[in-house]
Amino acid sequence: MPLVALLAIGAYVLSNLVEKQYGLLGALALGFLTVGVKTRNTACLSIGAVALVVLGQSALG
Repeated sequence: MPLVALLAIGAYVLSNLVEKQYGLLGALALGFLTVGVKTRNTACLSIGAVALVVLGQSALG
């Protein structure tokens, strides 16, 4: 049980960091990525991954 709580806290912190760095679209992309992994839905997983890559590329360049 404590491991699950630590993972939940870590996911919350990660989502806040992504939202702070990349804004609302970054948080939405991370949400799609998370839902895609949990439900094994390749469409959601792909949308989230591609959106995070595009956001990362736009932040670097």
